[in-house]
Amino acid sequence: MPRDLPISNGNLHINFDQRYSLRDLYFPHVGMENQTAGHPCRFGVWADGAFSWLGDPEWSLELGYEEDTLVTLVKCENLRLGLRLVCRDLVDFDRSLYIKRIELTDLRGIEREVRLFQHFDAYLYGINIGDTAYYEPANDGLIFYKGRRYLWLSCFADGVYGPSSYATGDKEKNAAEGTWRDAEDGKLSGNPIAQGSVDGVAGMHVYLPAWGEKTVYFWIAAGKDYWEVRDLNKLVRERGLESFVTRTHNYWHLWVNKEPMVWGNLPQPIVDLYKRSLLTMRSQIDNQGAILAANDADILRFGRDTYSYVWPRDGALVSLALMEAGYGELTRRFFEFCAQVLHRDGYLLHKFNPDGSLGSSWHPWVGSDGELQIPIQEDQTALVIMSLWHHFDRFRDVEFIRPLYRRLVKAAADFLTSYRDPTTRLPGLSHDLWEERRGILSYTTAAVWAGLTAASRFTECFGEHALSASYRRAAEEIRENALRYLFDYERDHFSRMINVAADGSLVRDNTLDASLCGLFQFGMLEPSHPAVVSTVRAIERRLWCKTEVGGVARYEDDHYQQVSTDVEKVPGNPWFICTLWLADWYAHQARSMAELQLPLELLEWVRSRALPSGILAEQVHPFTGEPLSVSPLTWSHATFVLSVQNYLRKYRELLTQRPRRQRGARSS
Repeated sequence: MPRDLPISNGNLHINFDQRYSLRDLYFPHVGMENQTAGHPCRFGVWADGAFSWLGDPEWSLELGYEEDTLVTLVKCENLRLGLRLVCRDLVDFDRSLYIKRIELTDLRGIEREVRLFQHFDAYLYGINIGDTAYYEPANDGLIFYKGRRYLWLSCFADGVYGPSSYATGDKEKNAAEGTWRDAEDGKLSGNPIAQGSVDGVAGMHVYLPAWGEKTVYFWIAAGKDYWEVRDLNKLVRERGLESFVTRTHNYWHLWVNKEPMVWGNLPQPIVDLYKRSLLTMRSQIDNQGAILAANDADILRFGRDTYSYVWPRDGALVSLALMEAGYGELTRRFFEFCAQVLHRDGYLLHKFNPDGSLGSSWHPWVGSDGELQIPIQEDQTALVIMSLWHHFDRFRDVEFIRPLYRRLVKAAADFLTSYRDPTTRLPGLSHDLWEERRGILSYTTAAVWAGLTAASRFTECFGEHALSASYRRAAEEIRENALRYLFDYERDHFSRMINVAADGSLVRDNTLDASLCGLFQFGMLEPSHPAVVSTVRAIERRLWCKTEVGGVARYEDDHYQQVSTDVEKVPGNPWFICTLWLADWYAHQARSMAELQLPLELLEWVRSRALPSGILAEQVHPFTGEPLSVSPLTWSHATFVLSVQNYLRKYRELLTQRPRRQRGARSS
């Protein structure tokens, strides 16, 4: 189930699913230690002897955000109960504090009691062993703890702090479903403590006037010990909950609008998705520098693992998007993160946890011949160096680059220079960006060219001219040999991958793959180069899904979460990033405003297939357009930001070529 509503401050991260259940609570790192393990934390409503969970189908839900913020705006209506709830959820921009603000409205015209119930399903440290839940009367809160993880649940209404009723209990033990069942009669047992596999519910009872409104708050404070969460609870009482709501709303509105933009002829919905993409990207970034691929725990069902890792490639490309948008301070932490995790031999391994430890991997250290092989996706190392150069070129922050120059730039560039195939002199054997095959890859070749070109520019700036020339020669050789070995002149497009057989002959994988767009995206070849043109035309012809949904698949006969085996019609599920790569090529190629219409239509294709909240998944269903795989995918949002920037850059270029009287643009 997609995560329609992520909210975060870089330490505490929370996701809501499409039925508005709180599903993920990450703390103290974004993407690491899901304190619910992806299980739903329910919100229930009781009135006039009837009960309903907000996730039940009888609720009409409209999920979204307050404009230009990471504060949700969710409208819930239940005709059977005769109630409307307008909810705002937020994580305070500075403190590890989640708040739900509820405007409760009577739709029946009668005065009555309404009871609201917030459930929390504890899996502290990600497992449901040895947790404790208890009620503390001195401060009127439910406390969940284990080791160095504490969560404090409480509520407020009508000037009263603390729950009107509460219960703690067991789950997944002796057939117990959980304490949330205790709420369904509108009465909580008051059980004060539970240990083992536990959950708990806090209830707030209010009297609602006929046609009237009441505002009710629930909150969860997160910390590493009792005193930390107790002090947060105390701060809430001292300052008042509304102050946290207001300041967080204002912070995010300021954050996403800090850079003045001229939007050209872009429709407002695309501008809105651009801003939503920036906010979504920020929600997936840990304050220590980790840029997470995705934090949707539902993917656990697919492979018993998550996307809550730092793939250096994803992080490098997200960093590019952030830099283009003017958020260089975030990218600095990412590059420092990469410098810390770089292997001493100069390469970045598969993926990393948000705290910098090595993530899980399926890339083996031994080859089919029993010999040691380096289990890397070499493009990841190269793209970090490429992205770092863009950072330096834009911000010229010499003091920031200085400690990274030797231990990141030169170490990685030395590896990229030396790790070459002896026959073709192209980058050595590597896993591809999709993590499914190993060989000499066109995408990786373009990325390594970009990384070495960036390294040559760095070393030139630092006065190491001989080293700069060495990196530049290696890059030039790679570019020349890419055209010599990777382009298939018979098929008139680049091969996805080659391998060199024992007799020196080339074994080609000519599967059309959208990642071949990297050949022009990273600058190794011009978008107008005949080999690029013929390759992109073949991608468009063969990888566009011939359904009403449309969109570009990753490659021919893509089996990952495959929906249809009719490969001629559906070569694979449409991916947002692949469709946007095509938009980028058309934007680069445009020679008139009329020719900019096609990339604009592809931007609109993406916008129209976002969730109503503005969230982009990894893929969409080729027949229904519904999101597939993880949601949100940070890379999808970053690529949208980059594509908008590419479009506007070309728009400005073409605008200067028009007579002055025809020019015009709106700004905000």
